[in-house]
Amino acid sequence: MVLELVTVPCRADNYAFVLHDPQTGATAVVDVPDAAPIRATLAERGWGLTDILITHHHNDHIDGVAELVAETGAKTWGNGADAARLPHLDHDVRDGNSIRIGNETGQVIEVSGHTIGHIAFHFPQSAMAFTADSLMALGCGRLFEGTPAQMYDSLTRLAALPPETIIGSGHEYTASNAKFALTIEPGNAALISRSKAISAARAEGRPTVPSTLRDELETNPFLRAHIPTVKTHLGMDLAPDVEVFAEIRARKDRF
Repeated sequence: MVLELVTVPCRADNYAFVLHDPQTGATAVVDVPDAAPIRATLAERGWGLTDILITHHHNDHIDGVAELVAETGAKTWGNGADAARLPHLDHDVRDGNSIRIGNETGQVIEVSGHTIGHIAFHFPQSAMAFTADSLMALGCGRLFEGTPAQMYDSLTRLAALPPETIIGSGHEYTASNAKFALTIEPGNAALISRSKAISAARAEGRPTVPSTLRDELETNPFLRAHIPTVKTHLGMDLAPDVEVFAEIRARKDRF
């Protein structure tokens, strides 16, 4: 692993992720819900912030960006197609573009659905992907702007990453997501086991984020719309995968 990772709880249920290259000293943060917890994390470790990676425009992911830029001079990276809704961008990146943090090169993946223009950052050497409110621990983001087809396409692209990839998502919603997932696959042994582990972690005040893509592939209902037993449970045996996904998302919205 090239980059060190620190998960930073912010606000009531948000997460930011600090990435540090010990060889070069480069340090990035993915999303800035608020500046204070990130500032404290950097100070505790003696790291200087060099880069800010922005996934999407929602306030609970960007509210602290301007403050950290003013304090540190860090350069911002984000989707220039959505620049009108983002803080000032030093680097405009789009789907397929590369981003370099220290000695590691990452890739930008467009993951529209939750919002239009949402992007994720994948660092293959360190086996990490930062997906914010697209792929989430046992869930996916509500479709505020995109369509089910857009989100399903985004999740399919993320699902194709190596299974050992660490998934850094944006919120501590995992316990409620687990309860919903069990309504879709009540007999999924891996899901039952994961749900118990999540309950134990939250009872002890431990975060459930990040997760691994392998765990998501085995238990996340939004990545399992193609599974025959899921389709049967929903009474949608012959339905296209994207329609099954849309039904699961609609059920989650009402849950």
